[in-house]
Amino acid sequence: MKVLVTGAAGLIGSEVARALVRAGHDVYGLVRRQEKAARLAAEEIIPVVGATEDTASYAAVARTCQVFVHCAAEISPRFMELDRKGTEALLAFASASSEPRLVVYTSGTWVYGDLPDATMVDEGAAPEPLPFIVERVEIERMLLDASQRRLRTVVVRPGMVYGSSGGLTARWFQTAAAEGAAVMVGDGENRLGMIHNHDLADMYVRIVESPLGGEVFNATDRSRFTIRQCAEAASRAAGAGGAVRALPVEEARQLLGPLADGFVLNQHVDSSKAARLLGWQPRHRGFVDEADRCHAAWRAHQPQQAAPAGRASG
Repeated sequence: MKVLVTGAAGLIGSEVARALVRAGHDVYGLVRRQEKAARLAAEEIIPVVGATEDTASYAAVARTCQVFVHCAAEISPRFMELDRKGTEALLAFASASSEPRLVVYTSGTWVYGDLPDATMVDEGAAPEPLPFIVERVEIERMLLDASQRRLRTVVVRPGMVYGSSGGLTARWFQTAAAEGAAVMVGDGENRLGMIHNHDLADMYVRIVESPLGGEVFNATDRSRFTIRQCAEAASRAAGAGGAVRALPVEEARQLLGPLADGFVLNQHVDSSKAARLLGWQPRHRGFVDEADRCHAAWRAHQPQQAAPAGRASG
């Protein structure tokens, strides 16, 4: 099939695009800058330079695609505005065709909000999103309402994604290397659902190749490490001996904006629906068990001068 992946240079989109290529699909990767196009071409991904909100930049390709996978996300004040525009654009292209089409939307488990420690939620739980992602639930609903026989739609809710360039986990490596302690938001006694980007990409391939529509899938591994345990593992891997530093949420908001509140959520998210309907199983053991390898991958993605001289690499 011909598949258009938005955000194809990002942590999620890049791995999804590569996995779809390995599965034998013709994959078009939407990126904003020309310099990223060469990286896609090297992975047998056909680059398309443009932006999700600028539909003219990729319209010719979109009209030929059977599948649209929306992974683009801009961490800026326009985050939700651009997310909605991108989703609406892909739905419009899919709806305009007289042939079967599939749109897959990338959401996240943060839409479940803060959960009591013993509570495990699945896709049937009512979302209680943080204020800055309330609109994400509305986008999910818009997408699912559009699903019918010819136009299928699926929502994926990944946990905190790790691996490769690091995503949100990169900050632990960065601060451990630069400051001698991995900085975590809050006391770190909370738990968040997490997922390696390889396992996440495998789920997307299974969704693309399935007949399902109108579904929501959580994507988390089975690990239940606390954020403190994750930060300590990152610290050891980066050569800081497991040292961590707690950053009060109020201070973290000054640095990270509303993302800071996401780091202190306490969640236990069930992903067994994907096992039942897609045959999907996460293969990675969890961030703590793979921190050394993840650190090496993160380092490889950094400019050479980013590593302070004399610091052990772990």
